[in-house]
Amino acid sequence: MSIDTVIAEIDAEIARLQQAHALLAGMAEAPRETPAPAKKVAKRRKLSAASREKIAAAQRKRWAATKKAVQPTPVKAAKKAAPPAKKKGMSTAVRKRIAAAQKKRWAAVKAEKAKKETKPAPAKKVAKKAPAKKAAAAKKAAPKNAPAAKAKKAAPEKASPATAEATPF
Repeated sequence: MSIDTVIAEIDAEIARLQQAHALLAGMAEAPRETPAPAKKVAKRRKLSAASREKIAAAQRKRWAATKKAVQPTPVKAAKKAAPPAKKKGMSTAVRKRIAAAQKKRWAAVKAEKAKKETKPAPAKKVAKKAPAKKAAAAKKAAPKNAPAAKAKKAAPEKASPATAEATPF
């Protein structure tokens, strides 16, 4: 390929691009079929200084009227007014009755709770070692000439393993 042919091809490409550019530019310049209505920009009215002062004075007057209505009555007028009505409340007898009833309710709740806690649990029982400790403590605390007390305390120890074996799992 020679340089002359390459330049000719570039010129042809440039010509095609210029035609495409002209077509697109013509479309952009063409008016729309339905032009959007132009929005009117509202001009702000200008008030004279005298008019602004009149409006400000009227507003101050309105504020003064509302503040005057909200102001509390003078102290002297409050003393002349009748004392406020006494609030209705409960008598002491009624309060005591209510307190007693509430205590009774709480006692019932606590009794029910204690009743649930004292019920034997159906879980498996394990032989307790605590009675042996109590027996050892009783031996130390018991007088030397009390063999009957030792015999009585030994009997429950023997019974406890038997009860542990008797319970099924």
